[in-house]
Amino acid sequence: MVRRHEGAQGAFALEVTPQSAGWERAGLRILELPSGGSQTIRTQDAEVALISLSGSATVDVDGSVQFTLHGRPGVLAGPSDVVYVPRDATFSVISPRGGRFALCSAVCTARLQPAHLPAADVPVELRGTGSASRQVHNFGVPGVLEADRLIACEVITPGGNWSSWPPHKHDEERDGETRLEEIYYYETEGPAYQRVYGSADVLTQVRTGDAVLIPHGWHGPSMAAPGYDLYYLNVMAGSQRAWLIRDDPDHAWVRETWPSQPVDPRLPYGGQT
Repeated sequence: MVRRHEGAQGAFALEVTPQSAGWERAGLRILELPSGGSQTIRTQDAEVALISLSGSATVDVDGSVQFTLHGRPGVLAGPSDVVYVPRDATFSVISPRGGRFALCSAVCTARLQPAHLPAADVPVELRGTGSASRQVHNFGVPGVLEADRLIACEVITPGGNWSSWPPHKHDEERDGETRLEEIYYYETEGPAYQRVYGSADVLTQVRTGDAVLIPHGWHGPSMAAPGYDLYYLNVMAGSQRAWLIRDDPDHAWVRETWPSQPVDPRLPYGGQT
């Protein structure tokens, strides 16, 4: 568990590195810029997918290519567009009106080309039904964003619902499962809770700016208290770029109930389907 501002560095309200997490690849930084603010970052051995949590920015990569990150007013306003920055690059984020930005990263081998993914091209998935309904923005998954090791998405769980349900894991390399390190980053105006179990048993309250690190074990549910929507960002990385999970067999039957229930009528948020 990393609480907001723990290990913060300068303009970064949250900083999780492979070194601080004690693993090999996955990382996340939350950049907060005032009006007219800017930050220059070296990617070193990691690729980065940059999204807006709120606000817009110009992103200059290696002084040779420039993208406009149009962003959004907030995390419930639909997907953000994405700027992909390869390893061994230097990029600057300049925000005339200020904003908050998530830098999802993964230590990788291949150096790809910088790229921009428009928000309109981000698939929006309504996953689950009933009280397990949630909205998923698949901005950084294989087949959507070209990357070497990074996998990322964001989830909106309406107040009173559970997501990451049924509980699942991805900590072994075997048929139907890949080993992926994972970071959950949260934003919510009220109480929310995260469960992780297996080699350790964790049930913790999470608040805006907090992160939970999951190197192994079953994770779920992520619980939104009634009246308070829950947003979280998932950042994953492993030795191969494949998102294959195994449901906890004690709860896997829950998926079979979904076809008989309607999707939560509050979804989708942001007017997208």
